[in-house]
Amino acid sequence: MYALIRKTRDGGELTREELFSLTSQYVAGKIPDYQMAAWLMAVYFRGLSERETADLTQAMVASGDTVDLSQLPGVTVDKHSTGGVGDKTTLVLGPLLAAAGLTVAKMSGRGLGHTGGTLDKLEAIPGFRTGLSPEEMVAQVRRIGLTVVAQTGRLVPADGLLYALRDVTATVDSLPLIASSIMSKKLAAGAQVIMLDVKTGSGAFMSRPDDAFALARAMVAIGTAAGRSVQALVTGMAQPLGLAVGNALEVKEAIATLRGEGPEDLRELCLALGSRLQVAATGGSLEGADATLRRLLTTGAALERFRAFVSAQGGDPSVVDDPDGVLPQPRAQETLLAPQSGFVQAIDALKVGDAARALGAGRLSKSDKLDFAAGVLLTVKVGGLVRAGEPWARVFAADDRRLAAGTALLETALSIGESPCRPEPLIHGSVDPTGAETRFEV
Repeated sequence: MYALIRKTRDGGELTREELFSLTSQYVAGKIPDYQMAAWLMAVYFRGLSERETADLTQAMVASGDTVDLSQLPGVTVDKHSTGGVGDKTTLVLGPLLAAAGLTVAKMSGRGLGHTGGTLDKLEAIPGFRTGLSPEEMVAQVRRIGLTVVAQTGRLVPADGLLYALRDVTATVDSLPLIASSIMSKKLAAGAQVIMLDVKTGSGAFMSRPDDAFALARAMVAIGTAAGRSVQALVTGMAQPLGLAVGNALEVKEAIATLRGEGPEDLRELCLALGSRLQVAATGGSLEGADATLRRLLTTGAALERFRAFVSAQGGDPSVVDDPDGVLPQPRAQETLLAPQSGFVQAIDALKVGDAARALGAGRLSKSDKLDFAAGVLLTVKVGGLVRAGEPWARVFAADDRRLAAGTALLETALSIGESPCRPEPLIHGSVDPTGAETRFEV
């Protein structure tokens, strides 16, 4: 290990065998934390080559179990978001793609800090189970083309160990380590076609678009080296996606979107991600795929697939017809009024996420218990006109103490000015499966 630390520190490249040995020995407890921390710091300052990053990712995949989806019919697809505020795309995109005939077998995570987790949102539906066995998962996908489950404890154990060490050694913000962490879980989960939604903005891990594009390119390269079809969109997270932030609130908004209603930005992002996944899996044109997916929203086919999905995983399917009657409801709420008239210049996604967490919708540590009913419901978006004294948000919590804490944070998120303004783009650009980058005009 001493030799490997020195080699990376001095700018040398570790071989595939060295990276596999380093990873397996650490998981086995044969390399102490202080030496692995030294190597991580060397990586932080020196970086890793594209080949090293791909090999490290494969070594992490090999550290535990992998999911074999080869027995499922058709091409299996997956979507991964790097995390944001109000990002409920999986709840819309999964049923939509399944209704289009694709096979969606997805492992998702829980929220931590200001970002929300897909499993938390789904578990706001009474009875919904995310802990399916592999056999249950495969049987459900065969039946309805869709499942979303919790990651198994033996999937990529190296990532859990390395991330915990990175978190306490100031080495989290390393592009090759971020890319290998994300892609190791995606590759282990087994999908053949993967769509990456790489967020940029105040509410994202990568606040600068250039950094988000660099991460997207790195992850696409890893997936390509592993023989998967991987592409990415770099999308905006300067303001929350949609209007709802909070678990039950986001389920309700996803249902509205599947009904052909819902916020425009959420619908258009799901269509952009979905049409690219459909083309990658089955061929055809983006225009044709977009038209197909829009039709599935307007005819109700996607909504009915969501109903079947909820029912299959033990949830109450009547949530589709009566969200307010089924989903948890808050005990305290307050309406925030605009302090002045003008155009909305900003709704800071990070501050909204922090406010939602303070209200009870998120957690600071993995052991924190969530209030599924808590959250924020915006009534305006950036660029919109608001008048003094008009509502711009509603906040929900379990008690007045949490309500006050969340409201105080949320009030700092809104910026109003006299001049009209345009919001930052919903989609900044793309990275295709060959690694070619396209930036869209702003």
